[in-house]
Amino acid sequence: MEIATHIEALRHEGARMTTTARAVSPDALVPSCPDWVARDLIRHTGGIHRWATGYVAETRTEGKGGSLEEIVGRWPDDDELADWFEAGWLGLVAALEAAPPDLECWTFLPGPSPLAVWSRRQAHETAIHRVDTELAAGRPIGEVAPFTPAFAADGVDELLTCFVPKRSSKVRAQERVTLAVHCTDDNSSWTLAVGPDGVTVNAGVDPAAGRGHGACTARGAAGELYLALWRRAGSERLQIEGDRAVLDALDEALPLRWA
Repeated sequence: MEIATHIEALRHEGARMTTTARAVSPDALVPSCPDWVARDLIRHTGGIHRWATGYVAETRTEGKGGSLEEIVGRWPDDDELADWFEAGWLGLVAALEAAPPDLECWTFLPGPSPLAVWSRRQAHETAIHRVDTELAAGRPIGEVAPFTPAFAADGVDELLTCFVPKRSSKVRAQERVTLAVHCTDDNSSWTLAVGPDGVTVNAGVDPAAGRGHGACTARGAAGELYLALWRRAGSERLQIEGDRAVLDALDEALPLRWA
């Protein structure tokens, strides 16, 4: 997806999350993030937006430690929460739109350019947490995710090709096992292979590669895969073929569905 498309998605998801933030109780439980209430969720996402803006707007070339609270300075009171959140994502959108194509700054994921990485990451960060906010407000999972197949498939790709290799250095299997993931409404597929040397992820692989002993294939609409792999929905609406234990084991070990 193009940088401009990711920024537009961030704009849309931020606006929708702001609307829900104005309506939801700050103390509402977040079913997809069991340790959080809505206040925690909105603070977290608004803090991440400000954290990302710092790298883009100030062209910081080194990663900076510290908690989100230190970055933010002061958490807003409940009656300021939605306005504070809105100001954060609007500032991030403005920083991304003003940044030059050859922006040089620190990032923590691979990508064609720092601007592409930050635009993509913040679009999906906001989309997933917008879903969390609507779930906290009591909307059923079937009503909270009208993602286009292209955007949802892009989110699956970011998860599998960027996050999984980054977090999988300790994942091993004595005998090689594979998991193929295939979008039924988008021409996208991936194969994860785990063996004695760790895990590899290949994009664009025919899911037929995920057949045979120690192999599993998960098929579904891109939006269903997006929510299931990010642990915002279950796998009930996916088509699982082959050894389901492979999916369950990889889910636990990687994990594929982080809260």
